[in-house]
Amino acid sequence: MSQLIDSFGREITYLRLSVTDRCDLRCNYCMAEKMTFLPRKDLLSLEELEQLSSAFIDRGVRKIRITGGEPLVRRDIMTLIKGLGRYKEAGALDEVTVTTNGTQLHKYAKDLKAYGVERINVSLDTFDADKFAKLTRRDALDQVLRGLDAAQEAGLSVKINAVALKGINDTEIADMVRRVHGRGMEMTLIEVMPLGVIDGDRVDQYVPLTEIRERLERDFTLIDSAKRTGGPARYVKVKETGGTLGFISPLTNNFCAGCNRVRVTCTGQIYMCLGHSDKLDLRAALRSERPDENLAQALDLAMRRKPEKHFFDIKDRGAPPAVARHMSVTGG
Repeated sequence: MSQLIDSFGREITYLRLSVTDRCDLRCNYCMAEKMTFLPRKDLLSLEELEQLSSAFIDRGVRKIRITGGEPLVRRDIMTLIKGLGRYKEAGALDEVTVTTNGTQLHKYAKDLKAYGVERINVSLDTFDADKFAKLTRRDALDQVLRGLDAAQEAGLSVKINAVALKGINDTEIADMVRRVHGRGMEMTLIEVMPLGVIDGDRVDQYVPLTEIRERLERDFTLIDSAKRTGGPARYVKVKETGGTLGFISPLTNNFCAGCNRVRVTCTGQIYMCLGHSDKLDLRAALRSERPDENLAQALDLAMRRKPEKHFFDIKDRGAPPAVARHMSVTGG
């Protein structure tokens, strides 16, 4: 099968695969307190998720990231992880990774490692228990910290993903860097993205990472790095800690020119760009009488419709989000 290449000549080698839209936290920049989640019958089965992954692997995808919602709340999720691990063991995949909020890691860290996952991303915006409870609307920081311990004990490489939030954690980020690097973990900072309607206004949350970097340079020597992990982050080495710090800045530094990824939701909808609403229904192709043929045609069409870039913007109070769907729907 031919390599997936979009109309701008970009090879698609990275699939972000959501296995559920459900989450056991309610981060206030990500979703509303009262969310309506998808009926379970609408979700792809674990067998269908693996079948879909296989179709992407046949078209040149070398890295699959399992996302949600919170992927580890999906029942029997380790069945899929184990299945994808066999592709990695056979050399058909370079990497299987997971993005998680960490609440379930104490249960699954050993299994993740055993099934071929080498590194994980943990979404964690603060080490302050009160701030954590306010941000996530759940008192679960101790549970997440327990999960981090379990992940490191299992031998997983851990990267902390933190969304920079004005007036909430922006003054804490330097201390977070010290703490994360002190534990031998990496860290990446992310600008808040205008996805989905929330209980508040993102104008009040948004702080550009250019500003955060200027603040960090008062405490640290940041040395630009050539490190790349296949995603949109740009990295620096922090001289004082010896650790790596990444910046994902979809608003202040559009990173679309090198985009190598697509996202597939837990219902089989492929979004060619996080910042656009255009999608194609792979579930229909998967469940058709000729799934291989129809999936191939759908993926070819997706490549033709993948846009050059997104147009995220956060500046006008009360403006609707750039995309109506929540991040938990698309997959983190």
